[in-house]
Amino acid sequence: MREAPSPGTSPTPSLAPSLAPSLATGLSAHGWDDVLDAAFAEHRAAGLVPCRVIRVDRGRCDVVTEHDRPRAATERGLDPCTGDWAALRPGDARDEPRLVALLPRRTAIVRASAGSDSRGQVLAANVDTAAIAVSLAGPVDIGRLERLLALAWESGARPVVALTQADRAADPEALAASAAEAAAAAPGVDTVTTSAVTGEGLDALAALLTGTVVLLGVSGAGKSSLANALLGADLLDTGGVRAGDGKGRHTTVRRELIPLPGGGVLIDTPGLRGVGLHDAGEGIEHVFAEIEELAGDCRFGDCAHESEPGCAVQEAIASGDLPPRRLASYRKLLRENAWAASRTDARLRAEERGRWKTIKRFQRAAYRLREQGR
Repeated sequence: MREAPSPGTSPTPSLAPSLAPSLATGLSAHGWDDVLDAAFAEHRAAGLVPCRVIRVDRGRCDVVTEHDRPRAATERGLDPCTGDWAALRPGDARDEPRLVALLPRRTAIVRASAGSDSRGQVLAANVDTAAIAVSLAGPVDIGRLERLLALAWESGARPVVALTQADRAADPEALAASAAEAAAAAPGVDTVTTSAVTGEGLDALAALLTGTVVLLGVSGAGKSSLANALLGADLLDTGGVRAGDGKGRHTTVRRELIPLPGGGVLIDTPGLRGVGLHDAGEGIEHVFAEIEELAGDCRFGDCAHESEPGCAVQEAIASGDLPPRRLASYRKLLRENAWAASRTDARLRAEERGRWKTIKRFQRAAYRLREQGR
């Protein structure tokens, strides 16, 4: 991590000048490759054209094709998300352009739905790098960072932690302490201290962001300001935080895919007020890799890491090698993930019962018709 400049330093961003998104034409600028081209062969034979979803709004999608950026309707049953690759039926005199199929997603950022639905909500698809924005303007919420890291690891994307708003840190000592705390909570993850105001750390961060990049973080974390700095132009609205509670205002209202000047594309997401985990067991294991490694040395394979004899995790806590807070956070996320899985299992059982009820209803109706025909 690089040391942040003093708040009074004049802006010195050194990123390359912006390419206006309208100039980044063609699918290759948006991530199209030979593997996708081969997967699209069947759709091409049917007269469809490949496209990438750059924005979803009220049931319609803005997409980019090799030569155009049309707005398309969506075939019934499809649920496209920003970042999806899709098959587009071009418009004609009878019908508007329409998405008729989605290509399989390589990766997907999925969180638990905010409502009672146990299905996951896809925030972005086909993501290569998940940049987690964490503000240094105040105390770092380590629990939330660990949660976002689990979300990112589970997706299949590579997480990067972007510590933002370094120019607003209380003092150099507080900044260094917060940055060290965040890095300790993200083992195996690149962590970069940045400021969209001074340009600190932007080149280092840009070098880590490859392919399709999604920006994740809460409102007020400086995501949109960071995105504008990376894009080299004020393409996204930005806003400050409320003086009363220090919480940010939602300035990004929908997910949008924009080409980056140095290659790749960026998806900015609305601030996440809540981040529920959905089937994120492997992501949790990545975040707490040191606990998983210690658990392998426990005397008992089913050790709960509480008071069992020969518990390597408790021994690490006693020696000061493992903070108790890390174990508590690990357990909390595991409990939440298990609860989410139970909701999904209950939904699947209910759907299966409903399916058999429908089959039996049709069978009874068929029997009655057969009896009436005798």
